[in-house]
Amino acid sequence: MKPLILIVEDEAPIVTLLRYNLEREGFRVIDAGDGEEAMLVAAERRPDLILLDWMLPLLSGIEACRRLRRAPDLKNIPIIMLTARGEEGDRIRGLNSGADDYITKPFSPAELIARVRAVMRRARPSTEDEILRFADLTMDLAAHRVKRSERDIHLGPTEFRLLRHFLEHPGRVFSREQLLDTVWGPDVYVEPRTVDVHIRRLRKALNSDNDDDMIRTVRSAGYALDANAAA
Repeated sequence: MKPLILIVEDEAPIVTLLRYNLEREGFRVIDAGDGEEAMLVAAERRPDLILLDWMLPLLSGIEACRRLRRAPDLKNIPIIMLTARGEEGDRIRGLNSGADDYITKPFSPAELIARVRAVMRRARPSTEDEILRFADLTMDLAAHRVKRSERDIHLGPTEFRLLRHFLEHPGRVFSREQLLDTVWGPDVYVEPRTVDVHIRRLRKALNSDNDDDMIRTVRSAGYALDANAAA
């Protein structure tokens, strides 16, 4: 069955544009005009992905995103935020609310379709024969092996999961709290500073004397996998 996309947007022309492009690419589309309706539709139809506008009547996109992430039956649905707010602080706020990706208006339909497909792939990754690559890093998920250039990287289970998460979202900054929820799980209580310990272990494993540090620290925000981190 074709993937089902829920568009949550109160501007009819944008809904029409999104519907046309998504249906042309083989997706099924449903829509909701505000955050409260979105919660009801998501619970009834269980979409494969939600395109969620930030500025909505009755219930903002940010609050709707938070509620979706708290709902046991809906928390794993991928969410892409759509908004005209392009400042870094707004992007971080949107991602911290639980969104999987963030697209600033105006956007090209081609980019949006590519982002939708990428987020859906990450949400349902095939672990058999899957290779994740970034710069000179390679992770073989089936063999559970990591290489940097031709050098084998030996990682503990937590560092492996941490690196996998970064490789699936290269360049994106994650707060300690987001990493704890994703890598350790929401039901495991771990001090946020524990993330720093495992980041140091991951850095030590990845970086030899001649390697650039690929883990970027963003003050007051978190960490990211970035080929230009050393610069």
